[in-house]
Amino acid sequence: MKYRTLPGTGISVSNLALGTMGFGTETEQDDAFAILDRFIEANGNLVDTSNVYGGGASEELIGRWFASRPADVTERVVLATKARFGTGPDTNENGSSRRNLSRALDASLRRLGRDKVDLYQLHGWDPLTPIEETLSFLDDAVHSGKVNYIGLSNFTGWQMQLVLSTAKAMGLQLPVTLQPQYSLVSREIEFEIVPAALHNGIGLLPWSPLAGGFLSGKYQREQKASRDTRAGSGNAMNEHIFGELGAKDQNWAILAAVREVAAKQDASPAQVALSWIANRPGVTAPIIGARTLDQLEKNLVAGDLILDEDATIRLDKVSAPTPNDYPYGPFGEKQRGRYVDSSDQAIGELF
Repeated sequence: MKYRTLPGTGISVSNLALGTMGFGTETEQDDAFAILDRFIEANGNLVDTSNVYGGGASEELIGRWFASRPADVTERVVLATKARFGTGPDTNENGSSRRNLSRALDASLRRLGRDKVDLYQLHGWDPLTPIEETLSFLDDAVHSGKVNYIGLSNFTGWQMQLVLSTAKAMGLQLPVTLQPQYSLVSREIEFEIVPAALHNGIGLLPWSPLAGGFLSGKYQREQKASRDTRAGSGNAMNEHIFGELGAKDQNWAILAAVREVAAKQDASPAQVALSWIANRPGVTAPIIGARTLDQLEKNLVAGDLILDEDATIRLDKVSAPTPNDYPYGPFGEKQRGRYVDSSDQAIGELF
């Protein structure tokens, strides 16, 4: 596993992050402990959770792991958690207000058994709370010693830019990361979010880099998914997601290309897909989930896998998003383009 500087900070993080959404629900404690142990042993250090994962079960399980392991192991962890979404029946147990985030952070620290977290992230945009209020709380949380750095998740490009511009204007703590959905079959963030992140020096921590398992190579077109996969698990949401993915011809073409590249590089389709996303512009570390130790072992290989140039070009081409002509297609791009010497860029070329 390789290390990268977490943008805007002086700390180094592994180029794969461990996602723990299923800890305490899909993955029982013994298996989760083994996954955490192996991740640290493999030189991984960025562990991501949230206060809503399993209704707090993920944070509680991680807290028990911290309590059961020696300090020289646990101190290596760069711990990230999130808050924003509802955690109870109270109408104010939701959103990014100072009141809710203050309670949520304290509750997360209790469950984790820690006095601080390294990265505290807004799990989503809150259209009801003034961003000034949210940023003021986050700045206070940093200065109080409960949080080292702050980040965002599921923000659009304009929302991220508003947060950054407002924080700069107020002299408050700046976010250093953004968690977006991003994979070979979901590249639309490259239109606005990736450029905004690169412009502001924000590190991307993509979630669902395997598109919920679609890019693992387990699935075949026209074949019913087996019961041991997410698509065949009987979960209505998972079946809907895979139904949407499977309805697009391009997605199957992407999967075919991933399989071909994997065969040539003596790797698995999942390892190829993870390596591709891990080395995209602006990406610090994709978040890998693992229900079992075997899944983790296979995914860890991607941290050291480098695709050759032909493979990268092939995957870039087959997975390229296909926008309408405006504002992201060729016509829209002309409206924003300018040559170094633009004297010959006539109005007729634009329209």
